[in-house]
Amino acid sequence: MIDVRDNWRVLMLLVLCLVAALALFGPLGAGGDEASAIDESERISDPTNLQYGLDLSGGTRLRGQLVGMTAEDVTGLTSSNSGQVSSTVAEELNLDPLDVQVRPRPPNGPRTVEIYTENVTRQQFADALNQAGLDVSADQIRNGTTSETRDLAVDTIKDRIDRTGLSGANVRTVSQAGGGTFIVVEVPGASTQEVKELIGEPGRVQIVAGFPRQTGNGTELAMEPLLTQGDFQDIQAAQESPQQGPHVPVTLTDEAGQRYAQKMQEWGFTSTGVSRCDFNPETDEPDPNEYCLYTVVDGNITQGVGLGPDLARNIEAGTFTEDPSFVIQMQTLEEAEDVEIDLRSGALPTDYRVEDENFISPSLAQSFKPLSLLTGLAAWLAVCIVVYIWYRDVRVAIPMLITASAEVFLLLGFAAALGIALDLSHIAGLIAVIGTGLDDLIIMADEILQRKEKVKTGRIFQSRFRKAFWVIGMAALTTIVAMSPLFVLSLGQLRGFAIITIVGVIIGVAVTRPAYGDVLRKLMLDDVKRS
Repeated sequence: MIDVRDNWRVLMLLVLCLVAALALFGPLGAGGDEASAIDESERISDPTNLQYGLDLSGGTRLRGQLVGMTAEDVTGLTSSNSGQVSSTVAEELNLDPLDVQVRPRPPNGPRTVEIYTENVTRQQFADALNQAGLDVSADQIRNGTTSETRDLAVDTIKDRIDRTGLSGANVRTVSQAGGGTFIVVEVPGASTQEVKELIGEPGRVQIVAGFPRQTGNGTELAMEPLLTQGDFQDIQAAQESPQQGPHVPVTLTDEAGQRYAQKMQEWGFTSTGVSRCDFNPETDEPDPNEYCLYTVVDGNITQGVGLGPDLARNIEAGTFTEDPSFVIQMQTLEEAEDVEIDLRSGALPTDYRVEDENFISPSLAQSFKPLSLLTGLAAWLAVCIVVYIWYRDVRVAIPMLITASAEVFLLLGFAAALGIALDLSHIAGLIAVIGTGLDDLIIMADEILQRKEKVKTGRIFQSRFRKAFWVIGMAALTTIVAMSPLFVLSLGQLRGFAIITIVGVIIGVAVTRPAYGDVLRKLMLDDVKRS
C-alpha cells in the first residue's frame, strides 16, 4: 500500500505527466492542425498537439530591416515643441506627417526623432531639424530605427500572420555582431511570395474625402484625410453581397463618429454630394466635381465610393453618432480581406526591406523529424548502457531512465501547452536535458549508495540525499545563470535552446530529482529501516 506521506513527490510527478499527456494529445494543447499554403500531400500527419517551426515543418524565413533614419540625443526637444518639430521636419523633407516620429520622452534611452524614408541624406535630415529650432549635427544621425519602432513592427507582423490562420510563426529581432538590428520572420507552411505580400507593405489604411472646393482659380479638388486606423473601434470579417459587393463592415469610435458626421455635412456630402461618385481605381483619376470617399492603402487609392442616401439621412438626423457604422467597399474580396487584416493588425511604421530570404521545402523539413527522434533515442540508449554497466542493479538503473524520460515528456507537454513551435534548437535543448538530467541522477545515486554500498537506515539515506540535492541544486543554478544571456539577448535560434534547457533544469530540480529520491528510498530500504 502506498504511503502518501513518503511518496507525494512521485504522485506529483504522475499528475504532471497526466497533465502533459492532455496537453500533447488532448484539449489542453495550444497546437493543432497548421493552416498551410503548401501542398498538403507533402505533409505527414501528427497525432500530437505539437507545433513545428521552420526546421521541422518547412516554410519561409525572411531577414530584413526597417527603412528609416534616427537622430539621437536631440538637445532641446520637449513635449511642448514636439508637434512643431514634427510638422517642420515633414514640410522641409516633403514627407507625410506619418513618416516623422518624435519621441521627447522615450521610456528608455535619449530623446529621438525618426523619419521613415531612405530618400534623404543625413545632412538633409540635420538641416531640417535645425530649421525646427534644434541643434543637431549629421554625426548624431544614424541609419535605422529605434527599438520602440522595431517592437511595434514585430507586434504588427505577428498579428498579421496570426490573422491569416498560419500557426507556428516566429517573429523576432536579431542583433548583428558588427552593428545593426534585423527583424527575422519565420512562417511555417507559407511560400516566400505569400509572406512578402503579407508584410511587404506598411498597410496604412486611410479614408480620404475628395470633393469640389471653390477657390479664386475656380473649382479645385480638395483631398482631406478623414479616418485612419486608430479611428475604428470594431472591424468585422470581409464579406461579399449582391447589393454592396466586396466590403468590410466597420464601426467608428465615438469621437471619430462625431468627426465623420460633422465633416460629411460641412463638406456637402450629405446634401449636394449624395451618391455623386463614379470612380474606377484602375482607369480614373479623382474628379474635382465628384464627392468621393477614397480608400487609400499605402498612398494608393484602391476604391472610391459616394455617400449613400440612407447613411446621409442618418447623419443629417443625428442618429449616425449613436451607431457610427458603415462599410468600406472594395473592388475584390481579396482586397477587402487585405484591408481587414491591415485595419485589425495596424500599420507597420515603415517599409520592411528584405535583405535575405530562405525557403525550406516541406519534404526536406519532414525528414528532420525522424532524424531528430533517432538522435534522441541514440542518446538515451547510450546512457542506458553506461548506467547499467556501472550499477548492475535494475532497482537503480530502470527508475533513473524512466525518470529521465518523464522529464522529456513533461517538456514536450510544456511546449504543446504554450504552442511553442519546435525547431532544431529546441530538439538540441531536449537532448541536452537528457544528458544533464541523467548526470544529476547519477550524482544522486552515487552519493546515496556510495560505491554501491547498502544504505542501512532511513536517516543515513536522508542525510546523503540532502547532500546530493545540494550539489544538484548548485549545478542547476549555474546552468540557469549560464543560459540566461542566451534567453535575454536577441541571438536567434540560440534562444530556443536556452528556453528548453532552463525549463528542463527547473522541472528536474523541482519535480523529477526529488521523485527519483523517493523511488530509491522505496527500493533500497526495507520497511523496518525507513525511519
